[in-house]
Amino acid sequence: MTYSNLQIFTVELIGTFILVVFATGSIVYDVEFFDGSLGIPFAAVAPFIALLIGVYSFGKISLAHFNPAVTIGYYITGHITKIQVLYYLIAEIIGALLGSLFVLSFIGEKPNLGANAPNYDFSIFLIFPVEVLASLMLMAVIFYVVYTKGLRGFSGVAIGGIVALDILFLAFISGASMNPARALAPALLSGTFDDLWLYWTAPFVGTIIAAFVFRGKFQAQRAQIRNNNDHVVD
Repeated sequence: MTYSNLQIFTVELIGTFILVVFATGSIVYDVEFFDGSLGIPFAAVAPFIALLIGVYSFGKISLAHFNPAVTIGYYITGHITKIQVLYYLIAEIIGALLGSLFVLSFIGEKPNLGANAPNYDFSIFLIFPVEVLASLMLMAVIFYVVYTKGLRGFSGVAIGGIVALDILFLAFISGASMNPARALAPALLSGTFDDLWLYWTAPFVGTIIAAFVFRGKFQAQRAQIRNNNDHVVD
């Protein structure tokens, strides 16, 4: 079944909203009510749950991007068109902003609405590659499940799981955003822009690398499908 750009826009907005509410809201909730004692494990589990909801609810409609860097990766591999890129990006940014507004209105505002921040005890020459690596691994897992399973079965667990693992093991260095929209919304509403450049560069580098690695596989897959269809016609 083919879905319209409006349908894609709608589910991407809703999915990104859910992701940002869980991902940033968990951090704000922890600080507001538990003085941060729940820590990184709690912040890792929350987006895992959000992505389970998003992938299984909306994956068949939009491929469940919820992330501008992932959208660019999908464009490079030929899954979406240029005009669809605009629908995705606008939906993701609006959804993220609405998510941060929800957190501000119903959960709290500390610390900076859950805005990502790197650990400057480490050098930027480590922080930047770590954020690239986290985003690359996310995109690679997404492409793997799309290539092999088509977002069925345990795909949501795999995608949510890699996000959780990236946060669990890498957030203490780079903040592990992996998602420019998730980073942008709380930064805009809290006025904390110092680190935004990192999350609007490194995630794109990571997903673009993964996209070029997988592009040939998807092209071969599409060619095989066309050949099979030609044989059926013959």
